[in-house]
Amino acid sequence: MSLTPTQSHLTTTLLTSILAAVLGSLQIGYHTGNVNAPAKIIEEFFNHTWRARHNQSMPDHSLTLLWSLSVSIKDFGALLGSLGVKYVADSYGRRNSILIVNCLSVVGACLMSASKASESFEVLILGRLVFGLFCGLVMSLNPLYIQEVSPTNLRGAFATLNQVSFASGILVGMVAGLETVLGTEHYWAMMLSLSLIPALMQYLVLPFCPESPRYLLINRGEESKAEAALLRLRGRTEKVFAELEEMKEEAGHTQAGVTIHHFFKKRSYKQPIIIVLIVNLGSQLSGFNAIINYSTKMFQAKFDQAKYLTLGVGAVNVTFTLVAFFLMERAGRRRLLLTGFISIAVCNLLMTIVDSVLHLVPELRSLQVLLVFCLISAYELGPGPISWFIAAELFDQPGRPIAMAFTSMLNWGGKFVLALLFPPLLKICGAYVYLLFMTVALLAFTFTWLRLPETKGRTFDDIAEEFRGAEGIPLHNKTGFNTFS
Repeated sequence: MSLTPTQSHLTTTLLTSILAAVLGSLQIGYHTGNVNAPAKIIEEFFNHTWRARHNQSMPDHSLTLLWSLSVSIKDFGALLGSLGVKYVADSYGRRNSILIVNCLSVVGACLMSASKASESFEVLILGRLVFGLFCGLVMSLNPLYIQEVSPTNLRGAFATLNQVSFASGILVGMVAGLETVLGTEHYWAMMLSLSLIPALMQYLVLPFCPESPRYLLINRGEESKAEAALLRLRGRTEKVFAELEEMKEEAGHTQAGVTIHHFFKKRSYKQPIIIVLIVNLGSQLSGFNAIINYSTKMFQAKFDQAKYLTLGVGAVNVTFTLVAFFLMERAGRRRLLLTGFISIAVCNLLMTIVDSVLHLVPELRSLQVLLVFCLISAYELGPGPISWFIAAELFDQPGRPIAMAFTSMLNWGGKFVLALLFPPLLKICGAYVYLLFMTVALLAFTFTWLRLPETKGRTFDDIAEEFRGAEGIPLHNKTGFNTFS
């Protein structure tokens, strides 16, 4: 057994490092939320540009295609970006790589907002692609850095802050995109450039925060630097000593580097890889993204104030990421994931029923809105935040960057596929599309129940130990595996 560090207190340096890091996901949320409401105005800009060049309006279907391309190209860029996670994180360090990839966000935002002045929609699409590369990198680098600088007893809660920041970004983006705010013909280009503010703030603060001590000790072998970084993060010498010992013990168990080929071949990684695969695909394909992307349209068919209902979606989103933040270290990851998946399944089943009888009982449409809110809260309570950071907890130091790249690919890939497939699926299956989502959520629930160990309050080495000893499958461990606890 490794030495378990005693309960750690919060230090200013630790809090500053984490808040500076999550400024990245705030920008991603902002560009996810701000594109929903002003769609018509930006489509009009596409049309106007086309008319100026070719003296004729763009055909309707081309316009729709071009618009869905500009929305989904961000997710495609993120898929590509996630391929670079391991290389950047291991070559430049966890903190420095966040700073390096932040310049992609700056370039992307500048391109997007320059598209109006340059009268070229290609520049807007290119800007979204560059910004997408940033998304894929930073949504993996952030949890990696946060998990490695946080003390064991606060690790999960702090990793959830990345999701809180992302959800807050979505809400700010939704508000900025309203036509009463900046979603107007005059101001939409300026609206797209606002993400430069958090990007520049990150450049002002993060360089003064310490590098991940685990990276310094285990990857670089620089013990004195690791000790100095830990001292800044923890503030108390006795804490630093216990934690350094635990890291050295982990370093003793791990080999130097892991290649991608080795990562998928290694015996002790098999189980964690499958867990990461199921938890991530379960989160992405259980309907949450379809509802977020599609909410304005879905409400529009039935309510006049659709845009403000969409804001409600954004607000519920933020509220429940905060609830998850407070529950993460109390309830543990396992219980929150199980609760989330089963609630999502129930919501999807009820959505199918309500949608099928809606034409008979139109009064049920308020119930439908309520169900959308319930589904979002269930997602953000567990599957949403946990799917992003669980990989960082289930793997040892050499495997962690590849595991985070894998997480990022699954997450963005799932979003991309769902954004493309949901509209045609809705046409084919109608209300029964939610039954597909329900099935996915139930599968994820069952698998989590059978296979996921609780990682709350356990050191990285302790968790890795469980899978290292796993020639078979660890079903009963000391934290009471097969129960809700």
